[in-house]
Amino acid sequence: MMPYADGRYAALDIGTVTCRLLVADVEDGRIVDLAKEYAITDLGVGVDATGRLSQEAVDRVLSTVDGYLAVLARFDTADRPVKRLPAMATSASRDAENGPDFVRQLAEHGVELAVIPGQREAQLTFMGASSDFPGENLLVVDIGGGSTEVVAGRFGEDPVASHSFNIGCRRVTERFFRSDPPTLQQLAAAREWIRETMAPYFENLAARGFVIERVVAVAGTATSVVSIREAMESYDSSRVHRAQVSDGQLRAIEERLAAETLEERKATVGLDPKRAGVIVAGLVILEEVLGLARATSYTASESDILHGMIYEAARV
Repeated sequence: MMPYADGRYAALDIGTVTCRLLVADVEDGRIVDLAKEYAITDLGVGVDATGRLSQEAVDRVLSTVDGYLAVLARFDTADRPVKRLPAMATSASRDAENGPDFVRQLAEHGVELAVIPGQREAQLTFMGASSDFPGENLLVVDIGGGSTEVVAGRFGEDPVASHSFNIGCRRVTERFFRSDPPTLQQLAAAREWIRETMAPYFENLAARGFVIERVVAVAGTATSVVSIREAMESYDSSRVHRAQVSDGQLRAIEERLAAETLEERKATVGLDPKRAGVIVAGLVILEEVLGLARATSYTASESDILHGMIYEAARV
């Protein structure tokens, strides 16, 4: 276990679909969550087609971040100050030609943003998610709006193999799903693209003799499956974290939602209505990852890139 400095930290993750804040204390090398804030801001809407962030989407994020800074201020006390606030942006900001303008606008709101490459995103996600499963050969998968990160390895060790694929629920939706609901042909084309793009990574893992003992899936697609399965009227992270989902349960939810219109999906108990537009693509990606990993289930995790960012900030 690497040495970490005790104290209070915060981390801000600005993704393609969501914007999230975590405030936590680090105590004896473990993270204790104090506050988690989450909002679907859809920063990456249209980026795959236009190559630009819309000002409307940027304004949504800026407004959300201002609210988060007010939350953070309540925890930044004289006797327990927040030591660091790392803020990172991922796929949408990487891909957009006006990403630097977005960084500048956030700086005007008091936030220094780092637009990180996919490889670093993958490593931070693995650091956060793997901490709950020491001693196991893990495949950690993080399905975002613009990219999906997969990392194989063990907690506390350098990853065996990590990769960031430009395959995300927003990107797949905009590229393949032209109908509402998507047609069987559109779903099949998306699956084929995902499978062909990701297959070499898994072939390389097998060639290196790495045996996956557990698939850990983080972020909104994976956690929404649990919430939908349990028909949660209100999201309960304590019931979601470390919940096991079989491939059959995942497939049943995907087939049900893929057959519904957007308006019907919005009414699904356990699903954030703002995620209804991209959830089918996310489920398809997760199904393909399980198939390529030859896994019959996954473990949902609430520990993700935010926890990895805090571990990195606290490293001595």
